[in-house]
Amino acid sequence: MRFSDPLIPAVLLKRYQRFLVDVQLPDGRTITAHCPNTGAMRSCSTPGSPVRLSQSANPRRKHRFSLEMVQANGTWVGVNTARTNSIVVEAIERGIVREMADPEHMKKEVGTSAGCRLDLAVIHGSSTTFVEIKCCTYVDQGWAMFPDAVTTRGTKHLLELRDLVRRGDNGAVLFLVQRTDAVRFRPAAAIDPLYARTLEAVHAEGVAILVYQALITPEEIAVTHSLPFSFT
Repeated sequence: MRFSDPLIPAVLLKRYQRFLVDVQLPDGRTITAHCPNTGAMRSCSTPGSPVRLSQSANPRRKHRFSLEMVQANGTWVGVNTARTNSIVVEAIERGIVREMADPEHMKKEVGTSAGCRLDLAVIHGSSTTFVEIKCCTYVDQGWAMFPDAVTTRGTKHLLELRDLVRRGDNGAVLFLVQRTDAVRFRPAAAIDPLYARTLEAVHAEGVAILVYQALITPEEIAVTHSLPFSFT
């Protein structure tokens, strides 16, 4: 995914109220930008970090700028979770996600039961794979981990995937690691033990776990290869 317009450099001053950040522009001005990330942004929200912003042309927006990436541990980290699904869809279309190569069709935001929607349905002939996509930005000592905050919604999605597999469909959760300083993945059991236990349990029942890494630059975000995972 290439950015249509050049991103704007800035320095992170602070993140607050979950969806807001204060940043300093190169000309010294301080502005407030939208932070499109619902997580805790552990390991990628240190004040003083270089960041890149996009700018909206919508005059009705209260905050015209959005936080797109933060530099941490010498690597750019893609933090705009609103882009994650589109990045993965593009990677599937290009054959990078080999487990879902050459789909006949894909459907986004698929309702699967009352009150539950999953990110994607990938169709190969008579076979449908329901996919929940997660943006992973938390890395510690080479381990990419998810979640970085307790996620009851995430656990609900795992159980929905399990139920679909029991029904005879295919189910997968795909973690997109949006930074390059990770070499492997595991669930963040110390942060959300229920999610970690549920992930292991649904995997034992047939829900696939896919982990892919993306190269982040100020010009584009490109999924490159898969990463190994474990539960410990």
